[in-house]
Amino acid sequence: MVLRLVQIEPTCEIVEYLFKSRREWPSSDMERKGEEAVAALDQAGGERAPTEKALRRRKQIVEATKRSIVKKGLSGTTLASVAKEAGLSQGITVFYFKTKLDLLAAVLRQLYEEYDVAWRAAYEAAGEDPLDQLLALVRVDFEPPVCTPDALFMWHAFWGESGSRPLYAEITDFYEAPRFNVLKENCARLLGACDQDTEAADNLAITIDALSDGLWWRLYLSEQSMHPEKALQVFAGVLSAHLPQHAQAIRQALSGPASCTL
Repeated sequence: MVLRLVQIEPTCEIVEYLFKSRREWPSSDMERKGEEAVAALDQAGGERAPTEKALRRRKQIVEATKRSIVKKGLSGTTLASVAKEAGLSQGITVFYFKTKLDLLAAVLRQLYEEYDVAWRAAYEAAGEDPLDQLLALVRVDFEPPVCTPDALFMWHAFWGESGSRPLYAEITDFYEAPRFNVLKENCARLLGACDQDTEAADNLAITIDALSDGLWWRLYLSEQSMHPEKALQVFAGVLSAHLPQHAQAIRQALSGPASCTL
């Protein structure tokens, strides 16, 4: 059966049929045959570009996974829970994502892609002034879609497992490195304009990143003790201490209300 199927177009409908029809097989062979069928069909797909329908389906499954993570956490999220959340059969889910790790990695990549688009857009909209660019990078960390209750929950869930999941760490490094380089270059320009040692740019960039991560942690733990406007005030104080020549402009720029609602 499997050998004949691999010669035809592998579709979600075929996979779903195979999973439904497994009930007709002996129970001892049920899981093995289903997994073999999916693997064979997937292999038959080759290197073809995904269709528009396939892209929509993958997005549907990833969005369902995000909802499952928020409801059940990473450990409680399974292929079965995602399929149920998406309103699909488990066979369809497995067709697009072979393992839970593949699925969770896709969610983490999407979170970072959204973050990448957000900070780059804010940076470009800030113009050519290095101070405006730096403040834009700071503010975007506390505005949607980067800073929302669900996003904060997912960010911290993934970071909590990065040490034991090398794939998560690889994804994080891939997306974090470009932003950090832009941040470091921006800090060097600002320090140089203030006649300060530009070699301190690396330390200032690390300080900004660490402060942002720490404030996110406070926002995640307790919205009573920390909120986005307070976070920006803390940032204003720290940046003013490092860049005293720009203290007034920094405090004015970061004193406005953040658009993130927790």
